[in-house]
Amino acid sequence: MTQTTAIPPTMRAAVLTGQQALSVKEVPTPAYAADEVLIEVAAVGVCGSDTHYFRHGRIGDFVVDAPLILGHELSGRIVAVGADVADSRIGERVAVEPQKPCRSCRECRAGQYNLCRRMEFYATPPIDGAFARYCVIRDEYAHRVPDSMSDEAAALLEPLSVAITTMRKARVAPGSSILIAGAGPIGIICAQTARAFGAAEIIVSDLVPERRERALRYGATRVLDPRETDVATAGLDVNAFVDASGAARAVFSGIRAVRPGGVAVLVGLGSTEMSLPIEHIQNFEVTVTGIFRYTDTWPAAIHLVSAGLVDLDSLVTGRFDLDHAAQALESDLDPDSLKAIVRPGP
Repeated sequence: MTQTTAIPPTMRAAVLTGQQALSVKEVPTPAYAADEVLIEVAAVGVCGSDTHYFRHGRIGDFVVDAPLILGHELSGRIVAVGADVADSRIGERVAVEPQKPCRSCRECRAGQYNLCRRMEFYATPPIDGAFARYCVIRDEYAHRVPDSMSDEAAALLEPLSVAITTMRKARVAPGSSILIAGAGPIGIICAQTARAFGAAEIIVSDLVPERRERALRYGATRVLDPRETDVATAGLDVNAFVDASGAARAVFSGIRAVRPGGVAVLVGLGSTEMSLPIEHIQNFEVTVTGIFRYTDTWPAAIHLVSAGLVDLDSLVTGRFDLDHAAQALESDLDPDSLKAIVRPGP
């Protein structure tokens, strides 16, 4: 183990202790293994999953039944390394891929480590996240970022990785067309990423006028109000449909807007069960799939931001220190909010 500065034995962290109960506590600084690095956290983005755990205490089968530190969209600086990690990494600014697969299961061996059944993922019970001064990650999942990239943009490479995975699954290519349901944070990042992947037509639907207007500033070529336009029968005929809303009606209508041989990708968290237009899926051989996190996306994400193809900095609409992390988790109630950032610094 190598470190250049003294690491305190304890650190401040915002700990979820119950539904809508978050308090700043002094907790042990995490220990790091031989293949891991210790990171001083610079910025953490607030994700919809964080707010869901905060408000409801669970997401599906993942239940918060013990104190939990939230936050999995993060950047920071390496301050110490394990015995198997080069000392030269100390001091690097990094974006964190917040997962620890087992490396040995069938899915890991097939390169689908995001589907690892023994995955340890930040801020998913019982694994602590990054609303804290320090965190630990395996060496290969601490991705060096250029000095030109802000801490906040580096943290938001995580939701950008979701969008990159989505575009890959949707087979978005130069000249293709895509419909995105939902203009929240993921929908907006998906619109930008679709543009970066070369999509010629990017249609975004949302119920909220302000969100539709915002989508036009971030890559959408056209926006729709689904209350005024029946997406299913509007003749959109898109190559791909992406649901970033989780709304059952949006999913049903969006799939029907896909042309023969096209793809529908379900990203948004919605009902555990919903109706699908089976006749359309069968007769037009539409591929319907989901995404669950990501594999090998950070290099692409770093390139897209560094090349100016995706703008993450302007998505930040609120900044909070650790003592106000609860307010950050509630900031999505403001219709003008897009991404909140927590800075856990000392």
